[in-house]
Amino acid sequence: MAGDIRVLVRRGADMVEWFDDVARLRAEVFRAFPYLYEGDVEYEKHYLATYARSAGSVLVLVLAGDAVVGASTGLPLGEAEPAFQAPFLDRGIPVEEVFYCGESVLLPAFRGQGLGHRFFDEREAHARSLGGIRWTSFASVNRASDDPRRPADYRGNDVFWTRRGYTRQPDMQVRLPWKQLGEAHESEQTLTMWLRPLEAGQ
Repeated sequence: MAGDIRVLVRRGADMVEWFDDVARLRAEVFRAFPYLYEGDVEYEKHYLATYARSAGSVLVLVLAGDAVVGASTGLPLGEAEPAFQAPFLDRGIPVEEVFYCGESVLLPAFRGQGLGHRFFDEREAHARSLGGIRWTSFASVNRASDDPRRPADYRGNDVFWTRRGYTRQPDMQVRLPWKQLGEAHESEQTLTMWLRPLEAGQ
């Protein structure tokens, strides 16, 4: 890993100073497959404000020099948007026992250097520090294997997530509207939850 790469961890309101940079990064990375999101920096800043209001939230930053090239978020599920809580309530899992790992974004030039693992390590360690958390979870976007927008060199993260101990939950889905590239209006997209028991010290 290049010597000028640094990883910073910020919690709660301490992450606010980074929101402009993180919002721009999210809008850039989310334009690519599988999100295909027609990003809006102001919307991303508004979304990130949810994390700043949570005392139990965490932001993991990757810096190359002074530039933010990667970011990952997480917060207790009970403080996340109701749409993300619903699949757990339907299954009878108390939201107070779940830590939701939000999206991870990393510029392509910095992938393959172990930073994806670092994102999960930091968020899972933070979840353990909160106490009372039994599960960690995240949501992935559903895309068909034959989606014509899928780049020829695209590699999904399912194997990586499985090796991290997460299991895809086909019956736990979230539907969210967003504007895809080339669309005039928002359309509903489906995401599927992944779930992992949070054992102490692992």
